[in-house]
Amino acid sequence: MTDQAETGLAGFFTRYFALLQKEFRQMMRDKSNLAIGILLPIILILLFGYGISFDVENAKVAVVVEDSSAAARDIAQSLGGSKYLVPVRVKDYPAAVEMMEQSEALGILRIPVNFGQQYAAGNSTVQLILNGVDAQTAKTIQGYVLSAVSNWGAKEAARRGGITVGGGISVVQRIWFNPNAISTWYLVPGIIVLIMTLIGTFLASMLIAREWERGTFESLFVTPVRPFEIALAKVAPYLVIGIIDIAICLLAARFLFKVPIRGSLVLIVLVSILYLLVSLLMGLLVSGVTRNQFLASQMALLVSFMPAVMFSGFVFDLRNMPGWIQPICEIFPATHFMKVAKLLFLAGNDASVVSQGVLILLGYTILFLILTTWTLRKRVE
Repeated sequence: MTDQAETGLAGFFTRYFALLQKEFRQMMRDKSNLAIGILLPIILILLFGYGISFDVENAKVAVVVEDSSAAARDIAQSLGGSKYLVPVRVKDYPAAVEMMEQSEALGILRIPVNFGQQYAAGNSTVQLILNGVDAQTAKTIQGYVLSAVSNWGAKEAARRGGITVGGGISVVQRIWFNPNAISTWYLVPGIIVLIMTLIGTFLASMLIAREWERGTFESLFVTPVRPFEIALAKVAPYLVIGIIDIAICLLAARFLFKVPIRGSLVLIVLVSILYLLVSLLMGLLVSGVTRNQFLASQMALLVSFMPAVMFSGFVFDLRNMPGWIQPICEIFPATHFMKVAKLLFLAGNDASVVSQGVLILLGYTILFLILTTWTLRKRVE
């Protein structure tokens, strides 16, 4: 007959505390869960707290002063003195355009010839050109520049005893690459990057881990196949799926969302395939290292998909992040593909930016292939 203490409340606590002790011991032995449970929140709170910001600070604006009057010099200087705008004086308008095309400047303020005379006569104008690839950032910079020009005009009026000379200044505005400031044009190329990251890294992260858990990977030990061949064979089927997804994404971007493709379509496809290969090899590396499907899926999200969302420039302008976070963002392959994708969709073919991104992605392809092969060779031998 079962003792009353074993079936009553005392028995419950005895069994419960025994199980509790067992679970705590098991948790302490599982270092991967401890790392995810304790270190991950610390990393996320630091990166997200410092890195995520919708504010625009230290935005570079190329300033072209084509007039030698004191008023022209003063209005150019009015953009400085704050943390929001960084005016960069350039020698002429073509130099400013080059800065804009290479994403070295987010806007151009052009002060035309005879600005001083026009200001005194009451019909002065300055030209403001904005980089519309990021519509929200362009609107923010527009507000900053208009406020700076307005404040300069108010100070001039106060200096002259409340009299506004010439009736103020007109700002002629233009937005390049996205003239209607449509946010979809900015988001869709980034969504393509996220899709390539998800189907690449996340799906590939399960491949080797699944076989280790099922015990089928050991069968390769008695075959003459090499680790390099295993890696290529694992990647190939998902590369085909990814190419189909690339075609679907491009068709949707062009015909469903009406996103312009100002760069070379062939170049967009080739760079997308290259990034897809990088993502697949990254996922394969994670799978080979962890050999556990659950852990592999968590690691894949942590090292690929989440950085692609938060630290690639998809949502937040990297130039607005603290200086110590920006080099961290450059580590992730998605950051470089994001730059190239948005450029090819909205701005066109810029050889320097595209070639730099392609070379970096090629470097990641070789690196991940070597690491994956080394990991598999270590396991097989």
